[in-house]
Amino acid sequence: MMKQREVTDQHNTTWTCVQAYAAVESAATEEAIARSETDSGAVPVVCTPSGGAQTVRLELEKNWLDGLSDEELTTAISAAR
Repeated sequence: MMKQREVTDQHNTTWTCVQAYAAVESAATEEAIARSETDSGAVPVVCTPSGGAQTVRLELEKNWLDGLSDEELTTAISAAR
């Protein structure tokens, strides 16, 4: 199952964020995820706003799903736009 998270920013835009490669279910998935991690242990995350405006690509901590507050996530999205 693809893990995703929704947050709403200060402009009342709802963003749906998923880790890149999360949708791929295969033996190569683990390897792709491991290779996609940067040296600092960050992972690629793609956030799509409601209304289908510009998608934002982020590099976040591995534990972004549970470890980042909504505020930290929306701040990262704003910074990347």
